[in-house]
Amino acid sequence: MNILIIEDEEQAAQRLESLVRLIIPGVNVLAKLDTVRRAVEWFTRNPPPDLVFMDIQLADGIGFMIFDQCEVASPIIFTTAYDEYALKAFKVNSIDYILKPVDKIELEAAINKFRGLARNSKEEQSKLISSIGEAMKMLTKKFKTRFVVKVGEHLRTIEITDVQYFYSQDKTTFCTTCEGRKLVLDYTLEQLEDMVDPERFYRINRKYLISSDAIADIISYTNSRLKVLLKDSQDNDVIVARERVQDFKSWLDR
Repeated sequence: MNILIIEDEEQAAQRLESLVRLIIPGVNVLAKLDTVRRAVEWFTRNPPPDLVFMDIQLADGIGFMIFDQCEVASPIIFTTAYDEYALKAFKVNSIDYILKPVDKIELEAAINKFRGLARNSKEEQSKLISSIGEAMKMLTKKFKTRFVVKVGEHLRTIEITDVQYFYSQDKTTFCTTCEGRKLVLDYTLEQLEDMVDPERFYRINRKYLISSDAIADIISYTNSRLKVLLKDSQDNDVIVARERVQDFKSWLDR
């Protein structure tokens, strides 16, 4: 089997190669590349390998940029340090990935999956590769970095890093800053949930979208629910919706 490794961390590339050689005796590593530019040049000048291992974040950009500049006709296993929330697109589109540091058991499972892919029709392989575009959109999405708010007769900008949480009250949406200021926003919570980085903010119920920094305490509540005490909030009834409790815990424990 001929493979290509696209990885900008030398130690990670060496570890990956060593693990692959344990799993696939006699494997031929065609090259180890560390940038988008070098990868594009390689794919342009060489026949496609049997399998590609690709890091998402390379020295000169995101690995998905390769697909915009050349044809990649090989199945791909992505290696990445991205949190799982950002990689849901891979699961949906049946594209495999391994979180760093690479684990031998997970690597072997991914290789076996792509061995199965090799037995699929050309049409099925083509659909899989084309779905990479959807995953690219997911990972390259730009989240809000600031908001424009009206303060009296003036307009001010609030950096997203200064926001502790968003909440709705009487059909109005507010944000509370790290200084405890409460400001009105021209967005609904549903809109904000899609605008902000889910690594930083979590929608705990219909009323609150909070950052982990805003949490003063978490208390066990009735019916397996959780009560959250928020900084600079007089609301003592902030409850995590029951159906969100497990996901909320996972979000905190990342």
